Amino acid sequence: MAAPNIVNTSAIYGKTAYLTPSGTTATVLIANAVSSGKVIKINQIVAANVNGTATVDTTVAINTLAAGSGTSYPIASTIAVPADASLIILDKTTAVYLEEDRSIVVTSGTASGIAYTVSYEEIS
Repeated sequence: MAAPNIVNTSAIYGKTAYLTPSGTTATVLIANAVSSGKVIKINQIVAANVNGTATVDTTVAINTLAAGSGTSYPIASTIAVPADASLIILDKTTAVYLEEDRSIVVTSGTASGIAYTVSYEEIS
């Protein structure tokens, strides 16, 4: 469980991922596998309420295992997102690094109620 020296990087890939969880249990948004040889810099996470009529709660956490298990450390905990609104959970001013064998998990209070977008850099 290490992270590469980001001063001597060989590659940086900008990526974006999307997820609308179909349930209300914690779901992996992004994971950095064991022995990946990479560190993932999370630049932005946005939670958009796509419900249309009701407020939906969202929770976003860093977990100590890549599979979404282990100990969970909330970044945002049970925040109400109004109907048809978006919430910026993280941006470049509060970016975090996801080391090997770590994951970011999201939980929506309503099934299919929040669409998550994450932009990040894979650094190796």
